[in-house]
Amino acid sequence: MEVTPTHSDPSFFKPHGTTMRSEVRVISYILSGWLISIVGCQLFAYLLEVNYSALLLDDLIFFNLPIQFWLSGQLLPLWFIILCILFNLWMDRRTVQNLEGSLRFRVKPTRGEDE
Repeated sequence: MEVTPTHSDPSFFKPHGTTMRSEVRVISYILSGWLISIVGCQLFAYLLEVNYSALLLDDLIFFNLPIQFWLSGQLLPLWFIILCILFNLWMDRRTVQNLEGSLRFRVKPTRGEDE
């Protein structure tokens, strides 16, 4: 038995509501930053190789690693982790802002506790 999708099903490509639209916008910014960094690092290594006939690629060393290896093997995963941390911080802040108005009941402190 097949389930037919309705118009209310959430989709990444057709977001419903302002919250989902803003989340999709931030995700697209992060993916764009990731793509630009990948293409930019590879383009940088290619331009170094073409302009300096690969001599500079062998001579440039950063933290005891060749620059082309460091860019692709160390910097890009580190950049991805930084982007993930930024996205999680944004989502946490957004969640706190959305929940602030829904907290109706607060626990009163017992005697002797600071408010």
